[in-house]
Parts: sequence; C-alpha cells; structure tokens
Amino acid sequence: MKRSASANWQGNLKDGKGHMSTESGALSKQPFGFNTRFEDGAGTNPEELIGAAHAGCFSMAFANELSSRDITVEDISTSADITLDKVDGGFKITRSHLTVNVKTSGGDTKYDEALQAAIEGCPVSNALDMDIKIDVNRG
Repeated sequence: MKRSASANWQGNLKDGKGHMSTESGALSKQPFGFNTRFEDGAGTNPEELIGAAHAGCFSMAFANELSSRDITVEDISTSADITLDKVDGGFKITRSHLTVNVKTSGGDTKYDEALQAAIEGCPVSNALDMDIKIDVNRG
C-alpha cells in the first residue's frame, strides 16, 4: 500500500505561502504558512497533520489489539500534542503526547497486554523519531 500527499510553497519562509493536498481529497489545497505554523493563522501545518496521523493510527492499533483479545471496543478517542522545539539552531519535532480515552467491555485481564502491543505496533509511532508519551483513561 502506498498513499500520497503533496505540498506547494511560494516565497520565502516568513512571507511565503503554500498549500497541501492529499491523494484522497481529504485535504485539497489546504493553506499553510509561517503564520499557521508558528502563530495562530487559519490553515494547517505539518505538526498538526503528524498529530492527526499519530492519533488515528494509535486508535486503530489499540482497537485491533483489544478486539483480538475478545475485548469489545465501544469508543476510543485519542488526541495528540506535538512539540516543535528549537534545537541546535534549527527546529525539531521532539515529542508526541497521546491522550487516549477508551471505553471497553469484557476481557479486562488482557487489557494491559493489548495496550502494550498497540504501543509497540503502531506504524506511525514506529516511524517517528521522537519521544512518545501515552496517557490512557478508561471509562
């Protein structure tokens, strides 16, 4: 499987503007720029898209691991806070902090096993070179 996305940028870093699109059309010429990344401008930025990808991937991985252990998944809501820090004169994405709210029934003895398998098996987590923190709240 291969998925595609694209970005176009025009101008310098501070005053330039760009747009991002995805093959699926979920994003179509979504604007981004210095103001959407480092200020509060309307549009998106790479960090929030990484956060959305990480939250979505982890939710799916956790649902799969729970279900494979006969635990019924009623709801998994995951949010991701992505940290962009100034490092060595440049910038680096240093952390993803996932907050997971999960509601399940049945199979509680294997819940921790399922959580650990999801942490180790989430493809986006495995692709990211950063500190990953996960807080799970069961409801």
